[in-house]
Formats: sequence, structure tokens, C-alpha cells
Amino acid sequence: MKDSVLILSGGVDSVTLLYDEQERIALAISFDYGSKHNAREIPFARMHCERLGIRHITIPLDFMTKYFVSSLLEGGEEIPEGHYADENMKSTVVPFRNGIMLSIAVGIAESNGLKYVMMANHGGDHTIYPDCTPEFVKAFDEAASAGTFVKVQLRSPYTNITKADIARRGKQLGINYAETWSCYKGGAKHCGKCGTCVERREAFAEAGVNDTTEYEE
Repeated sequence: MKDSVLILSGGVDSVTLLYDEQERIALAISFDYGSKHNAREIPFARMHCERLGIRHITIPLDFMTKYFVSSLLEGGEEIPEGHYADENMKSTVVPFRNGIMLSIAVGIAESNGLKYVMMANHGGDHTIYPDCTPEFVKAFDEAASAGTFVKVQLRSPYTNITKADIARRGKQLGINYAETWSCYKGGAKHCGKCGTCVERREAFAEAGVNDTTEYEE
């Protein structure tokens, strides 16, 4: 039954969820919020939806680059290199990004008579992103249900598993992860050094997934 809206970036996690829950997804939404890598990841999101016959839309959120501060955004400081556990990685946080995107998705879900909104946050995100934590998921789910006539619910099935677990699931689903994008720098190839590149490499290695990503180094 097609009862869900998925927030789809074009990265490893959300693409895996797209394939994992494809029978339920009526609509996938990508957000162009002015990040340095939107132009690299959104085409993958669109491509996978076309392949699966799932409707895909891209919603611009260009106000974020004007009013929000984050190294992830165009015009922000340089993307730091290192592991997510490093203190300097906090500069990549876009304040309340998931809250904003989820709010829009909830409105679209209710407008289309859909019951669920899905996002692909995972256990590793908790280290640095406050709007990926189990506490946030619980609170937002309650707010979405209370604030809609159809009682929209938030589903985030990967909240308490690791990125390696997600990669293992993707391997079972036959996903080609070369057709996903992670690198925050948004260059011609993955830099291999920013937090999300490091996390990508570690997850594939732990999961035993052949890493076909093209890295600069």
C-alpha cells in the first residue's frame, strides 16, 4: 500500500530506504537547500526514483543559504576534514534542517492523504546531529500526529542501527552504491577526507561491501 512520503537526499542511507520500502512510498522529496553537494546527490535521487517508478519532486529551500550558518552551505566556511567524532565537524550542522524538511513533508503527506513520512537517519548520526536523535524522532512524531487531521506519523526505521547495517541491507537489495553521493565538498569525486566520506568508507569496510566509490586520493 502506497501510504508514505520519503525524504530522499541521494545518499547511501535514504537510497537504501527507498529500495527497502519501495512498496509503500508514494512520493520521494529531495530538498535543494543550497548545500555544496546538492547538485551531486539530487540527480541520483531522481534517477533511482525513475528506475523504481516512484514519483519524485525537488523543493527549493534557498532561504537557508541567506539566513543559516553552516559550512555545509554555499558561501560557508571550508568543509572540515576528519571523523564525525571530531569537534570541528559540528560546523557542518545545518540548524534544524531535518525539522524544516520533515515539516514540509508532513504538510505534503496530509495534502495527499498519506499517513507516514519517512527519513533515513541512523545511529551514527546521533553523535553530531541533534535532529537525528531518538529523542527528536519521538518528539517530532508526536507533533506531526497532533498537528494533522490524518495523524501523520514519522517512520525512521534506521534510527537505532549503524551505517554499516544499512550498507549490509543495501547489499541484500542489490544496490550499486556508486550511484549514490555522500561527500560534503561536492567535487567531481568524493574527497575521501570529510566526515561523511570517512563514515562511508568505514561503513562499507565493516559491512563487507565492495567500495566502488571514486575518491580523489
